[in-house]
Amino acid sequence: MQHHESQQNSDYILVARLDNSKNLSNLLKAIHFKDTATVFISANGLKVTVEESKYAQASAFIQSSVFQEYNFDEESATFKINLNVLLECLHIFGSSSEKSSATALKMCYAGHGYPLKLLLAEEGGILTDCSITTMDADDVVDFNFSSTDVLNKVIMKSLALKDAFQELDMTSDVIQILMSPDAPYFRISTFGNSGSAHVDYPKDSEMVETFECVQTQSNRYKTSLLKPSTKALVPSNKVSIRMDDRGFLSLQYMILNEDGQICFVEYLCAPNEELEGDEDFDR
Repeated sequence: MQHHESQQNSDYILVARLDNSKNLSNLLKAIHFKDTATVFISANGLKVTVEESKYAQASAFIQSSVFQEYNFDEESATFKINLNVLLECLHIFGSSSEKSSATALKMCYAGHGYPLKLLLAEEGGILTDCSITTMDADDVVDFNFSSTDVLNKVIMKSLALKDAFQELDMTSDVIQILMSPDAPYFRISTFGNSGSAHVDYPKDSEMVETFECVQTQSNRYKTSLLKPSTKALVPSNKVSIRMDDRGFLSLQYMILNEDGQICFVEYLCAPNEELEGDEDFDR
């Protein structure tokens, strides 16, 4: 089967190989809150994006350097795929188990209308071939989030943010994020059934690596939109939290894969406009 695959390599516009499929599945699990994802392929690697209506978007970036082999012959390619099916195929040898040996992955794609082919090999020599149907991609929403428009930025340890979400009341419809040059500096608030809850981080906290705030900003985001972003907290080491001049939020998670390479997952979330007028710190 492997020999046959190598003969066929010239038929594909993408041939990518990973010694450890977990490096891909961990990133995809971090954005898995919808059934389908849009895959963008370029010479730089893969970007896999999941959307929640027009208000939230998550992307996993798998740079070409993460792969042991990465050959892509076109300028770019895009398709939509069932993320559930893709993850099930990647976990076919139980790669989610800590003790299991690494599963090698070879991924091939022949272009528009063709399936995404996965060849998975376990150390014992067991091979599995998966062919996943691809669909025409819809246009993804452009959030127009640019670093030049960022007003405030905090980089902190993921563990700190994970603890904060555990303390807050997630029955709250909204999560309010305050960034300010003055105390309380960085505050996350909820307004749930048990009343208001706040978690504050001073700018000199040992959990905070970078604190850059030029003006006080407070915005509310729907809890239902922000909650899926907590999936990326577990595999990540640190998170960059940025807010632009429109109140759009970017959560960029730095994930160290099992080979020590750095990958990124980014969540973008629009502010909850219905509540704009209720802000305490907006004006």
